[in-house]
Amino acid sequence: MASSLIPALTVTAPADYTTTTPVTDGERGGLVLALAAVPDPRDPRGVRYPLSALLAVAVCAVLAGASLFAAITDWLHDLDEQMQARLGFTRGIPAGTTIWRLPTRLDAALLTAILADWLRTRTPASPRPRRYRMVIAVDGKTFRGSRVDGRQIHLLSALDTSTGIVLAQVTIDAKSNEIPAFGPLLDAVEAVLGTPGGIGFPHAQQAVRITRTRSVAGKTSREAAYLTVSLPAGQALPVDLQTWIRRHWHIENRLHHVKDVTFREDQHQARTANGPAVIATLRNTAIGWHRTTGATNIARATRQANRRSHDLITAVTSSYPTTQ
Repeated sequence: MASSLIPALTVTAPADYTTTTPVTDGERGGLVLALAAVPDPRDPRGVRYPLSALLAVAVCAVLAGASLFAAITDWLHDLDEQMQARLGFTRGIPAGTTIWRLPTRLDAALLTAILADWLRTRTPASPRPRRYRMVIAVDGKTFRGSRVDGRQIHLLSALDTSTGIVLAQVTIDAKSNEIPAFGPLLDAVEAVLGTPGGIGFPHAQQAVRITRTRSVAGKTSREAAYLTVSLPAGQALPVDLQTWIRRHWHIENRLHHVKDVTFREDQHQARTANGPAVIATLRNTAIGWHRTTGATNIARATRQANRRSHDLITAVTSSYPTTQ
């Protein structure tokens, strides 16, 4: 059974949707610069290590396969001084407690938006087919090993199925479900895309319900999947609807499954404040980065990034897109 109370909810851009104008090489910022937009919750007095540096190393370490905050610390300590400086550590490196405590105090939704925007500006521009539509898959996932105040963490994510980038992620309230969180999730998606007129969902032209029935070991189960389209029937034919609804499996197979198998997310026992949501955001970013650089096997891509840490740091900190 799907982990989501909304098994599939996909949004297409309006009919006159055009892709965002690619930024020029001179406008492409490095990771450290992008992360400078994250508000620092610390008292400015006594701050020794820049927040952007702490977050940059966390992103890079997870890109290289680190699945825990402790592994992020180890990865940083293994770098030579030159690479540490490239990430912003010019006055030594912090203890492991600093690396995991500070991220748990951050706004995970804002961090997701900033990293998603950074990934989108780094994504190589490619020709779009004439009938191209952006398809966003929405689904939820429970952190089976994590607890905050005695409850499991449940996150709702929105995935751009064409690029593999998680555009937004929100935490489900303990006494609620995914449905009330869908509106804030759409708001976050719209903020990242910045498309004229939004993503068109408030003006939906079609709503489709698909009932899936399956039998396993003599037991029959059913689940409903929903497709919401901002295009009229003449511009969204049944064959198009079929293609779009199948893209929902991207979020299950190319995101959630990878997080569980490659990053062992369900085994992670983060239990402090926003720690579970923040580490989930880092994993989403790692998967999105590897997808946009052409990787089809994320586990292999993380191993390669770990072996070539210098190339990885150069790629993410450069003001120009650099392939590994």
